[in-house]
Amino acid sequence: MPKKNKAPLNRTLEILPGEEKKLKSSILKIDSPVSINEIVNKIINQDIFSGIDLLPDSFVDLLFLDPPYNIYKKFNTNSFNITDSDEYQDWMDTWLKKLLRLLKPDASIYICGDWRASAAIFKSGSKYFKLQNRITWEREKGRGAKKNWKNCSEDIWFFTRSSTYTFNVENVKMKRRVLAPYKENGKPKDWIEDKESNYRITFPSNIWNDITIPFWSMPENTDHPTQKPEKLLAKIILASSNEGDMIFDPFLGSGTTAVTASKLGRNFCGLEIDEYFCLLAQKRLNLAMKEKSIQGFSDGLFWERNTLSEQKKNKNNNSEKT
Repeated sequence: MPKKNKAPLNRTLEILPGEEKKLKSSILKIDSPVSINEIVNKIINQDIFSGIDLLPDSFVDLLFLDPPYNIYKKFNTNSFNITDSDEYQDWMDTWLKKLLRLLKPDASIYICGDWRASAAIFKSGSKYFKLQNRITWEREKGRGAKKNWKNCSEDIWFFTRSSTYTFNVENVKMKRRVLAPYKENGKPKDWIEDKESNYRITFPSNIWNDITIPFWSMPENTDHPTQKPEKLLAKIILASSNEGDMIFDPFLGSGTTAVTASKLGRNFCGLEIDEYFCLLAQKRLNLAMKEKSIQGFSDGLFWERNTLSEQKKNKNNNSEKT
């Protein structure tokens, strides 16, 4: 990928001269069936169609899918073109049915998409899995539109393999500011009084408005055009897996799933067709061995965006919004 001139405070991660060879030595390419031990905590530089058939049976606890959306998008050396919803669903079916073999009976599945892709995701996912919910998260970036509503949200469809599955609700509670605190007998009712602000601990909902898209001054940012935030993956991983579980992402991109899984004590495996993005993912993994913090998550709680208390505690945010 061609290098760009960076502003002084631009922290976007890139592959520096001399790093490529060492990073490439940690990345796998497979041409025959492999065991779990061969792929655990590994990035595989492979096309999804050739890679899936070589992976072992029933090794995945949590499957995270962030395929190309049904829009035109260029991914370094590859591109994806818009098609109609039925064709997009047919394309999903070609690889989604292959993934069934890899899942444990109690596995959870999360599939990302925008409004164009959601109908196809619902139909295709419902053919193979049990639908549990649809998460909508605010993607606060987005260009304005003169003849339409600005598109600033995306969906994540939550499926499970069966009626038995992991969901750790206590691990994904939210810390929210209380703007109109109510007291009963002079004591806070359902909220906590703090020196800096009043807040309450709430159960997670399927509307997420606390996510910040990685941008140039954030250390997790890369040049991948559709990079997901670590905070978003942390919610999914903490809710739907336990420590030591296997997280699998066959559209790994620049590695957010693998990095977040590693930070949270899970095992991971990922497929990514583009070698440059594999290198970025491996570099992020190497850095994550020393820096375990996740922006917007601290003290076991997810904090609202722009929460001052969280900014003071999370040393990784560089005084930027969360």
